[in-house]
Amino acid sequence: MHGENSGAKGAIAWMAQNPVAANLLMILLLVGGLLMGGRVKQEVFPETDLDMVSISVPYPGASPAEVEQGIVLAVEEAVRGIDGVKRVVATAAEGRASVNAELTIDADDEKVLADVKSAVDRITSLPKDAERPVVSLITNRSEVISMVVYGQQDLRVLRRVAEQVRDTYLADSRITQVDLAGAPKKEISIEVPREQLRVHGLTLEQIAQRVSQTSLQLPGGGVKTATGEVLVRTDERREDELGFAEIPVVMGPAGTEIRLGDIAVVREKFAETDESASYGGLPAVMIRVYRIGNQKPLEVAGAIREITEKVKTWLPEGVQIAQWQDMSEIYAQRIDLLMRNAEMGLVLVVLCLSLFLEIRVALWVAWGIPTSFLGALFLMPLFGVSINMLTLFAFIVVLGMVVDDAIVVGENIFERAQKGETYLQASIGGTKEVGIPVVFSVLTTVAAFSPLFFVPGFMGKFMGVIPVIVISVLLFSLVESLFILPAHLGHLTKPEGGVYGAVFRFQQRFVDGLQWFVERFYAPVARAALRFRYVTLAVGFAVLLLTLAYVGAGLLGFRFMPGIEGDVVTAAVELPYGSSVEQTRRVEQRLLKAAQELVAENGGDKVLRGMFSQVGSRGPVMGGPTGNSSSGGGGHLANVRVFFVPSDQRAFKTADFAAKWREKLGAVPEAKSINFTANMGPSAGKPVDVELSHTEEDVLERAAADVAAALRGYAGVNDVENGVAMGKPQLDLTLTSEARALGLTANDIARQVRSAFFGAEALRQQDGRDEVRVLARLPEQERRSESDIEELLIRTPQGGEIPLHEAAEIERGRSWPSIERANGKRIVHITAELREGEATPGMVIAKLKGEVLEKLPEKYAGLTFAMGGENREQSESLGSLRTGALLALLAIYALLAIPFKSYVQPLIVMAAIPFGIVGAIVGHVLLGFELSMISMMGMVALSGVVVNDSLVLIDATNEFRRRGASHFDAVVAAGVRRFRPILLTSVTTFLGLIPMILEPSVQARFLIPMAISLGFGVMFATGITLILVPALYLAVEDMRALIGAWWRLATGKAQPPARTPGDSTIDSIDVDV
Repeated sequence: MHGENSGAKGAIAWMAQNPVAANLLMILLLVGGLLMGGRVKQEVFPETDLDMVSISVPYPGASPAEVEQGIVLAVEEAVRGIDGVKRVVATAAEGRASVNAELTIDADDEKVLADVKSAVDRITSLPKDAERPVVSLITNRSEVISMVVYGQQDLRVLRRVAEQVRDTYLADSRITQVDLAGAPKKEISIEVPREQLRVHGLTLEQIAQRVSQTSLQLPGGGVKTATGEVLVRTDERREDELGFAEIPVVMGPAGTEIRLGDIAVVREKFAETDESASYGGLPAVMIRVYRIGNQKPLEVAGAIREITEKVKTWLPEGVQIAQWQDMSEIYAQRIDLLMRNAEMGLVLVVLCLSLFLEIRVALWVAWGIPTSFLGALFLMPLFGVSINMLTLFAFIVVLGMVVDDAIVVGENIFERAQKGETYLQASIGGTKEVGIPVVFSVLTTVAAFSPLFFVPGFMGKFMGVIPVIVISVLLFSLVESLFILPAHLGHLTKPEGGVYGAVFRFQQRFVDGLQWFVERFYAPVARAALRFRYVTLAVGFAVLLLTLAYVGAGLLGFRFMPGIEGDVVTAAVELPYGSSVEQTRRVEQRLLKAAQELVAENGGDKVLRGMFSQVGSRGPVMGGPTGNSSSGGGGHLANVRVFFVPSDQRAFKTADFAAKWREKLGAVPEAKSINFTANMGPSAGKPVDVELSHTEEDVLERAAADVAAALRGYAGVNDVENGVAMGKPQLDLTLTSEARALGLTANDIARQVRSAFFGAEALRQQDGRDEVRVLARLPEQERRSESDIEELLIRTPQGGEIPLHEAAEIERGRSWPSIERANGKRIVHITAELREGEATPGMVIAKLKGEVLEKLPEKYAGLTFAMGGENREQSESLGSLRTGALLALLAIYALLAIPFKSYVQPLIVMAAIPFGIVGAIVGHVLLGFELSMISMMGMVALSGVVVNDSLVLIDATNEFRRRGASHFDAVVAAGVRRFRPILLTSVTTFLGLIPMILEPSVQARFLIPMAISLGFGVMFATGITLILVPALYLAVEDMRALIGAWWRLATGKAQPPARTPGDSTIDSIDVDV
């Protein structure tokens, strides 16, 4: 790695002597970055495809068992063999089947989607009343902002107003996608009492048929006349209640027409679901606005706010509109927070550089930061990377590293210039001298960040943008430090008098102070540590073992994904399946009352933005990518969401509010489960999630009960759900022989029962943006009790009537609330939440496996278990990260072995890696963070950063050895000579990250573990590099000497006299200290 002192050959020398070329290259990067930067799309979290194809088949009115039998089995079978499908998970719920096919990482999503579509289209056995299957790729739609239309008004009025507001929004060219939530679908209900049916000898099916035949629009072609073409069409389409009421149904005895309105009540109403929503205690409908393609969240939200001001002017009396959650505000806050950290980091880095290097050198070194950053921005649209929290965080991660190579080059040039070389000579010679170690140190960092590309699943998609940014910034910084920096430094002049001279002299004192510290403290300590090198190594390894034991004993918790504090606290409640809506409403009111009291205690209206509650659904999770929830809706579900001002404007954390809310609510005996969540952002599922699978459902129930009972006995575990819920009571009908004798078939009975209670569908038609169903059914008061079912009169083919309890045997049973399946078998999930600080998923799962799970297959033959949720994602991600880390270590080894031309020295350099990890763990313990997947990624990336210092040190040692120094002196001399660049590169990396590490705002808390891993790891590894790496170097040389001596003895050759470490002093080497 020897470089000549000057000599103007090669690219580096040419660029240093041609500042115009260097400046043009720099301007290209700066201007290109600024121009392209404006075109990069912006979002809070990166938008990802979830590598999942969803097949959804509505089957109105069917029980889960019928859905499983009629739809799920057929769809599963059709999809399972398709190339690219890894796992098929299905849920048969009431009235709906949903099948999700998880794809392999390398699958071509669009091709698999097309294959799945054609496979599903080929199925011919789906039930007649099932609707058409909808096959789609699950993607994350990026919600930007949601508004709530609320008021003391009928839901129809609110819905109409909400639709007008939606249309007003969509009329603006800046907004492309707006949905309504919290309002059931519209339908037209034709309610015919039994009495009228009997009088006129009609069935509901016949009425539905009559309506569908009468209400239609049909083009009848055209006639070409002499004057032109005349079109013919039948237009009998009915739009509203009055139109349908006019339809003639039967002819009376005297030839009079009896119309539908005479025998039935026709009402325009909402579908009979148990869904309703309220905001601030008043009925409400939510309008959700999404961002598509390259639309920017701030622009979309700005447009919505602007239009909302106009909308307020024409809203009817008693209707108001309020802003609910605004992702663009979160985006703006986070961007602001990260920019603030980046600015503070930048100032700290520049200050640190200008203290220890000459100010002009420091500024030119720091100039590499904007050059490299804008270079990376220039490439972002090319890689399809957006500006989001993670890319900004990646810029912060790389902030202190970007200058590492420039520091080594700049410091070397500065050192040479101080010895009396001209700046141009120093620039060319200095850059060439450290060129190779600098190139390889950047390449090792690149190698270490690469494994993050290959993490599978959701986590990989999410974090994959970090390496893109880090690597492109580092490569640009390498170009900058080798080709642009020498040109700038080569044309400096020696500082003379004046202000600059005074500053230069002041700064020189710092440089001299550092030099004094190195000579007086570091050199003697290093010599002592090296004389007792085996003690030094023993202490080092003891620290390493202690740290690993601390983690191994489970004293430091591990969380797959640290929580991301949001501004919304959600309480989702589930009552036993089949509970009445009134019961659910009572629980919802208790939740609201407890929340209102708590808010009043914590600052009242100053901290609260609104409360939104919903019956009939668990509520959407906002803020980050979320999986597909299979829970659906139902009258037994409710959720209450409390929306607060941003975290810096209130004194409490939302997680603490959630805990107090749970406390204040007290026991709710009628609820099956109540979950409180305060985190937003990505979640891979529950921390404890056991998936049991077996073909028999009663075996599953018993096994699930065993697992749930064990979990409830563990400390720190709460919200245990055993996955087996009692479903709604169900009446099964089988035809009697009397009915058969009357000519009735099972189909006749099934159809008449379905028409009476679910409704006979007459037609569907489009009304604006909505599809409206027209159903004929019995009035509500005639289908309220079980006796209504038993007493239902079934019409026979001859025109007679027979009550249902005589036509069919009625058997009581229970339906499953929903049936889950994976890979063709029924499964149940037993899930649990953990209290932070009391239990970690790893400990609970290990205990559960040992005590319960591994014994289950012996107890129940044919039962299999697997970990689901967070744990499955974690083992996949950690497994691939482990493989990636090993490959990265191999790459780093190769990248070190090439410049060193040695097999052993790279191992000495890489000894810093485990100690970097020790630093990362110590950092987590000091700041009270648990380890997480993000910390692990930080540690993998750290491996490439920490070797850079040892690389520079061992490179210098080899240089001094070539000049004839002993091993001992060479390694001390290298430590002294390279102390400043090693210290500077580590301190700048640390200072770049310190604002982020100490960031009090909870918004960035989930990213901090990565910053801790890198920051503390680098600082700890620096101390190790300067003491332990030299000791290891000498220990290796001792080994080599021993083996050499043994070899000479064995072969009988004479041994040359050994050199003792004290033979030559450090001053005899050409290193001016």
